[in-house]
Amino acid sequence: MRILAIDMGRSKSVACDYAGETAEHEFQTLLTEPAAFHDLIVERSPDVVVIEISPAAGWVRDLCEAMGKKLVVANTRDEAWRWRKIKVKTDRKDALKLGKMQAMNQLSGVHMPTKDVRQWRMLIQYRKSLVDDRTSIRNRIRGILDGVAVKLPKGAAAFSESGVEQWRQELCRSLEECGMEDLWRGMIQVEVLRLEELDKHLEEVEKRLCQKALADERVQRVMEVPSVGVRTAELVVALIDDPHRFGRGKHVGNYAGFTPKKYQSGDMDRDGRISRGGCALLRALLVQSSWIGVYRVPWMKELYQRIKRGSEKRKKKAIVAVARHLLVRLWAMLRDGVPWREPAIAAA
Repeated sequence: MRILAIDMGRSKSVACDYAGETAEHEFQTLLTEPAAFHDLIVERSPDVVVIEISPAAGWVRDLCEAMGKKLVVANTRDEAWRWRKIKVKTDRKDALKLGKMQAMNQLSGVHMPTKDVRQWRMLIQYRKSLVDDRTSIRNRIRGILDGVAVKLPKGAAAFSESGVEQWRQELCRSLEECGMEDLWRGMIQVEVLRLEELDKHLEEVEKRLCQKALADERVQRVMEVPSVGVRTAELVVALIDDPHRFGRGKHVGNYAGFTPKKYQSGDMDRDGRISRGGCALLRALLVQSSWIGVYRVPWMKELYQRIKRGSEKRKKKAIVAVARHLLVRLWAMLRDGVPWREPAIAAA
């Protein structure tokens, strides 16, 4: 088997043409662009192309699919791939390691969705970055006002449209009109203008996401579940993509990072904290939905109380368990194409 392992960089990449039977290999440096990759694949004619997961993995996937070549995208967070206590690390060594591990079938591959799904995921993550930027601006405004002993009302109400109008006229002023003793008013004016512009962009992004959610039957089905909103539903559908790629519910929990770490040696056998692999935003939204559900949904409340066992120290473990069960149920709905059915509550 001929393996073309490529260590991709931002501007240039190093390819290793690896022979799986004889371990003979040859290196080649090329530009990180579709035309150069196309010519290399045509020249080498490999049986499989291997790359690391990266932002550029998407167009490599599309290129290999168009050329009819098998592509393996290596998970760099997998234990088998990680470099530890090395003295020399180069692009050639990375490419050679990719080829060797693929020849031994030791690489943990990553699912690469189609271009439409990748763009959908990107827009969801972009919305999250805009929300983070908005939070940063709000915190910066409060920090500036704390420096001059001015307090805004607590909570998000201070930054609602009506809330901003209440204090904007009193606190804001252009920097040109500010003296040295009240430059903070000019800084508040700049931050408020940035906040208004950011809110407009965020509204546009959310409008486009809602259009996609309304047109996707899978998202509408997931939203039938109590406590699951549109933002959680669209992220679950976009990340799971093909539900049949998971054989068991345990694999879905592991994909989202909800499964515990394992420590076993001799007579010791214990579970640690959750692995926190996969998408952190997915875990955050599922946990938020679970907190809503434990007050409104009977099966979530029963599961939460059963794992909590009346101890406040176990409430985080309990809510994570509820979130994992919720994700597995959502996956089962997508896999079987069935509507939501309220689970039966276990006997006390």
